[in-house]
Amino acid sequence: MRLPDPRRSRVVLIGASRYADPELPDLPAVEKTVTDLAGLLTEPAHGLVPDGHCTVLLDDGDLRTVGDRLRSAVAGAEDLLLVFYAGHGLVAGRRHGLYLALPDSRWEAPEFNSLEYDKLRDAVLDSPAETKVVVLDCCFSGRAVGDALGTGTGTGAGRIDQLAVAGTYVLTSAQRDQVALALPGEEHTAFSGRLIRLLREGIAGGPELLTVDDLYRGLRAVMAAEGLPTPLNRGVGTAGSIALGINRAFAGTAGPGLRDRQAAAVELGKAGDWAGAAERLRGIVDEQTRILGAEHADTLRGRQAHAHSLGGAGSPAAAAGLLRPLLADQLRLLGPDHEDTLRTRQFLAVNLGEAGHREEAVGMFRVLLADRGRVLGTDHPHTLRTRHLLARNLTFTGGRAEARALLRQVVAVRERVLGAEHPHTRRAREDLAGVSDVREVQ
Repeated sequence: MRLPDPRRSRVVLIGASRYADPELPDLPAVEKTVTDLAGLLTEPAHGLVPDGHCTVLLDDGDLRTVGDRLRSAVAGAEDLLLVFYAGHGLVAGRRHGLYLALPDSRWEAPEFNSLEYDKLRDAVLDSPAETKVVVLDCCFSGRAVGDALGTGTGTGAGRIDQLAVAGTYVLTSAQRDQVALALPGEEHTAFSGRLIRLLREGIAGGPELLTVDDLYRGLRAVMAAEGLPTPLNRGVGTAGSIALGINRAFAGTAGPGLRDRQAAAVELGKAGDWAGAAERLRGIVDEQTRILGAEHADTLRGRQAHAHSLGGAGSPAAAAGLLRPLLADQLRLLGPDHEDTLRTRQFLAVNLGEAGHREEAVGMFRVLLADRGRVLGTDHPHTLRTRHLLARNLTFTGGRAEARALLRQVVAVRERVLGAEHPHTRRAREDLAGVSDVREVQ
């Protein structure tokens, strides 16, 4: 199971919401359906393709233009080709073939002014794409699964056999002789609205990536429960395993587990195995970024813990290199006074000092001390820790007198608040007695 390569994939969305023939009622929900589906499939974070690889043909009544743009798009697909149609499905001819209505189509003679499904099928089959998926949201769309693209039987079976291994897949909104629905009060068509909902919200308990088969099963269950026309599917080869999106509900299941693993890795570092913690956290951050998103609070905390562990493992320069962009993201997303932002500023100052940039570290600690005193109070443990760290770095820059003054303040407050024998109080007294001790506290 994999997501398609967005650079080598193409999406074509065809929709007809307005019709000239009075026998074909307008379908206002189709316009919203196509527009929203295009937005979902081209989302920078979760979409399938960039904007330039998504062709939208909405209410284009010229059959030649539709055909030319369709062929141009399908010819550019190498990995995934996804073709979607929403509108009126018409049946005509001796073979009772399926025709996809366009704005200028006529109910009585669709053969001469509609997109014949056989021609759409041929265009798709001619594409070099490894995986070809056709989704039809129209009346009588189930007729499409009985042809060569859907089953590999009949007159076109030989062509199916020559396709790439990934194969082809057809998903339809209705059975062979069923009508598709647009329900009153719903902004999308019944079938596509539920497809959009699955893509937007995901499938609870489902896998990390949603294949076209997963979406079919989800749609079938939802539509059957609501008494709506049940969709059909037909696939050849491994097309059913191609992912059409990230399961957004998966994050709700995976998030707590990732948090537990992160906490365990942090404890591993505190126990002394900073290198092991850093290695585990690197993998956890990769998963958090992929599943939760780069800007999720858990992902930001994972990045912070990973950088902190690298510093603990003896790589302060590498830690500082990760903390700088993290701080920029936290300032943008969380604000300057957020607890996590303040902690990252402290970690960055610590690692800069350890990497030999003591003057820069002292400058950062001075500003951080003022901000923590303002936000948390001068006697807060975090403020005291920042004051302690400022004093320790001052000992390397010729500021021993100032360092002693700061450490006296720290000792006095900690004795009063924590007690004379608290480990933090004893540490401050030790540093006051011998400021040449350069061990780090974080």
